[in-house]
Amino acid sequence: MSITNATSLRKNLFSYLDAAAVNDEKIIVTTKSGNAVIISEEYLRSLEETCYLYSIPGMKDSIQEGINTPTSECTELDWRSMLK
Repeated sequence: MSITNATSLRKNLFSYLDAAAVNDEKIIVTTKSGNAVIISEEYLRSLEETCYLYSIPGMKDSIQEGINTPTSECTELDWRSMLK
């Protein structure tokens, strides 16, 4: 994670954007009015998906249950036959 001010951001905008887009670096930009953050599109989409999934009642518990289930207790699903 990098922290910079608006003046430095203006001078080095393309390198900061590359750092966010290519290296998935989070950049905090400090200003007198408050701070802002630059993140990659991929990271933003991931955050949005997580928020969406957690907004579905019971989904967070279902995900946690799946995480806690040993792989030896899991069964393999044939998704293609289920979609027909």
